Amino acid sequence: MSSVSYHISNLLEKMTSTDKDFSFNLVCLFLSLAPLVSKVKEPQVETMVDVLCSNMTSDKEQLRDISSMGLKTVIAELPLTSSGVTLTGSVCKKITSQLIGAMGKHDDVSVQLEALDILSDMLGRLSGALVSFHSSLLSSLLPQLTSPRMAVRKRSILALGHLVPCCSSALFSQLTEHLMKELAKGPPTSMTRTYIQCLATISRQGGHRVGEHLEKLIPMVVKFTGVEDDELREYCFQAFEAFIRRCPKEMSPHIATVTQLCLKFMTFDPNYNYDDNEEEDEDRMDIDDELEEESDDEYSDDDDMSWKVRRSSIKCLEALISTRLDLLLSFYSSICPALLARFKEREENVRADVFTAFSTLLRQTRVASSRHSLIVSGSDPGVRREEEPAVALLKKQVPATVKALHRQLKEKSIKSRQGCFCLLTELAHTVPGALEEHIPALIPGIVFSLTDKSTLSTMRIDALSFFNVLLLSHPPQAFQPHMQVLLPPVIACIEDTFYKITSEALLVIQHLVKVMRPQGQAGGFDPKPFVKEVFSVTMKRLKATDIDQEVKERAISCMGHIVCHLGDHLRAEVQAVLAIFLERLKNEITRLTAVRTISLIAASPLKIDMSPILQEALSVLGSFLRKNQRALKLGTLACLTALVTHHAASIKPAALEPVLSELPTLVDESDMHVSQVSITLLTGTAKAYPSTLAKISSSVLPGVFRLIHSPLLQGSTLEAILEYLQALVLSKTSNLSYSQLLKSLMEPFHRSQSSADGSIVHRQSYHSVARCVAALSSASPKETPGTVAGFIQQVKNPGSPESARVLALLCLGEVGRKGSLGGSKEVQGVILEAFSSTSEEVKTAASCALGSMAVGCLSDYLPFLLKEISAQPRRQYLLLHSLKEVISCVTGDFLKTLQDEDINVRRIALVMFNSAAHNKPSLIRGLLGRVLPHLYKETQIRKDLIREVEMGPFKHTVDDGLDVRKAAFECMYSLLDSCLEGLDILQFLDHVEEGLKDHYDIRAKVFTVCDMKSGFEQVKLEEE
Repeated sequence: MSSVSYHISNLLEKMTSTDKDFSFNLVCLFLSLAPLVSKVKEPQVETMVDVLCSNMTSDKEQLRDISSMGLKTVIAELPLTSSGVTLTGSVCKKITSQLIGAMGKHDDVSVQLEALDILSDMLGRLSGALVSFHSSLLSSLLPQLTSPRMAVRKRSILALGHLVPCCSSALFSQLTEHLMKELAKGPPTSMTRTYIQCLATISRQGGHRVGEHLEKLIPMVVKFTGVEDDELREYCFQAFEAFIRRCPKEMSPHIATVTQLCLKFMTFDPNYNYDDNEEEDEDRMDIDDELEEESDDEYSDDDDMSWKVRRSSIKCLEALISTRLDLLLSFYSSICPALLARFKEREENVRADVFTAFSTLLRQTRVASSRHSLIVSGSDPGVRREEEPAVALLKKQVPATVKALHRQLKEKSIKSRQGCFCLLTELAHTVPGALEEHIPALIPGIVFSLTDKSTLSTMRIDALSFFNVLLLSHPPQAFQPHMQVLLPPVIACIEDTFYKITSEALLVIQHLVKVMRPQGQAGGFDPKPFVKEVFSVTMKRLKATDIDQEVKERAISCMGHIVCHLGDHLRAEVQAVLAIFLERLKNEITRLTAVRTISLIAASPLKIDMSPILQEALSVLGSFLRKNQRALKLGTLACLTALVTHHAASIKPAALEPVLSELPTLVDESDMHVSQVSITLLTGTAKAYPSTLAKISSSVLPGVFRLIHSPLLQGSTLEAILEYLQALVLSKTSNLSYSQLLKSLMEPFHRSQSSADGSIVHRQSYHSVARCVAALSSASPKETPGTVAGFIQQVKNPGSPESARVLALLCLGEVGRKGSLGGSKEVQGVILEAFSSTSEEVKTAASCALGSMAVGCLSDYLPFLLKEISAQPRRQYLLLHSLKEVISCVTGDFLKTLQDEDINVRRIALVMFNSAAHNKPSLIRGLLGRVLPHLYKETQIRKDLIREVEMGPFKHTVDDGLDVRKAAFECMYSLLDSCLEGLDILQFLDHVEEGLKDHYDIRAKVFTVCDMKSGFEQVKLEEE
């Protein structure tokens, strides 16, 4: 202990040492402080802090600086964990008391500035440990706002901003009321700026808490926008922006006022006259940009601060657009035209903010459009679907937008052109095809950015990126007439020395190839004049081996599209390209891209002759199936499927042996997606090469049957297996007959519940096997009657194992689902008889079977089901389960039960809706527009459902609507998880807020909803 104290004392003495090598002492101090804080005991840390705080108020400037930095180091190293709470608390209290003294007593401004800096650091990191000091800190900081030194005032505002998030509501109100009181006195303009800036800061940091003061604050801030001071106006709009972002709901009554002020001051430019002749020049779209820029320079003024007012007002509008989706339509009539008019803004930074605000408007329109499409998708197919109103309004503004951007695309300003391309990219994403008529006007700007020698690399990349988006979002016919102009600059970019430009240019060429000859469209455009030039420049990059990996991959992909779309124009060159692809396939770095490219060429409608490389390629592809790289494995399986499907005539069965020998190990439940793609390949092989089935069935089928009996099998993997089994039956292979496959499927269920090898037959496997049996029956209709008769016997036979009877019932249901049984009375009677079984498993299977058969023949079974539900009270549960099976397949008008008069019916309907939202959200996404109003209605407390029950001398309140409200909030929780994009969050939160005033059980559920919502917001912020 004494040794540690000695070292600390020695370290602190070096701070005051008169040694000339002062920098050595400084380095020594800071290298030692950080590890010491976390390793020495609390008294030693307090000793260090005492000395540092004492030296911070020293007359020696160097000593003050060293001490200040030392304190900041200590604060940064204090532990935040629970084990270090005591140390952190005591050190913070010691530092805080010293800092308060330094701020209040010392006349030296530099000491005040250092104290405020340290305090900001400490509050920013450890505010929670200083709760007991919050009041005294506030009292010390408020006088600093009136300091004659601007630096002191700004750092005080920063410290208050760090104090606000953790302070109590009372202290927050005290701070806000103090600022309002000072502003009401009409202080000098410099002080007013400080108070307004402080308001904006605490609003940003304090969140919703400033909302309760807005009624008094807004008129004050509005009044100060009329003061002839540019900085003050800037701070006012920054305050408005903070209010809008943090308190969107409370700002609703003031939106119109703030919007009008923003629209007024976004054009505030007293030192520049925007000549009306510019409008005429824009109409001609032919302006000498250099002369324009020279004239702009004449008006530049270093003392002109009006641009800050314009920028802050535009940022305020951007905040308004991003937070009030509900006002989107009104923005198109008020804000949109004003932003378009400001595209001519002379100040580059302000113009960039105009582009950002307009891009935000486009993004919000895209959000509204996606919600609209979700709601509309649930409407009747025969009804014409209306376009989202905001999208319709945006389309009307597209000509004016392109007209306003046309000049900017040819400006020398890199930042302006980048802003234009970002905005146009957003527009193309929001309304695909909207720029089709304006492509002739946009092409000169794109070509200018690609060919201008003074253009930076980033500018060319942005131009190519936008061009790529344009090609993907517009029909090929829009670009075909301009191919002569578009190709040369893009080809020149492929020759560029910077790999990023080359890579983007190759991607553009890849999409231009699709434009030249779109697949599936008969067009009159002749690509022949451009084929040679495109091929030669891509071939040059394809052959090169000393280039960047990204360029290699893009060159392979680009050449693949050239061969796929234009291969008939290349003739002999195709074989040379295929040879290179084979080489790239053998290269570990490029093999994945080569696999995907070969898949593309294999599926080409041009029927490219791949026979020269097929045998060797199949051998290499077979080896890839042994690799541990999952993406390569999946790509290889897809490639092999394409080759087998489209080039079966060129492949000899013997050439497939290296591939087929690897497939058995891939059919395994450990990776369902790989299994699915493998089985799809097996299906293609079974159809193209039936002769191979006899060889591979013994090795592949055991894995397939294991997969069928797996509890994990479902979805697309099960569908792939069904198709494979049907292909096996149709192949007529001797050892793969219908009866043999059926026997292999059902064998585990004819043994005891626990099979000989100790494995258990899982419940999910019953349903999987039943679907497989139904698939085999549909492929062999002649065998169906005999199979059904066998199942009926198994169900009737009391000596059959329970598992066999359960499976037989499920198989009958699945065969009936396909309509193969019609309204068979015999099957119906067997199922109803099974309802009386002593086994719960058999009864449940019978219920599922009846529901499945009803799906296949609604006209016969649905009336019968409804009749039985009323007539058989004892079987009602099983019959309702059957009805549920029907409803899950035929949603129909079931959700109308949400409007039923019976409260219990509505509750059950909500439970079912919640189940769908949780398990199969795709079923209800399209119904949200019709369901949400009824759902929200059920969250409200109904006084007519509340009654008092007398229990002896006591009265007890009973709320009959509580269970319905619980079910409604359960639904809201599930919707937030699975259908967030289909919800109007502001409307959703209104009902969440009401739930916080409800019964304890409801509040508990609402808290889980709020917790999930805050989690989504955190993820969103991290992504941004």
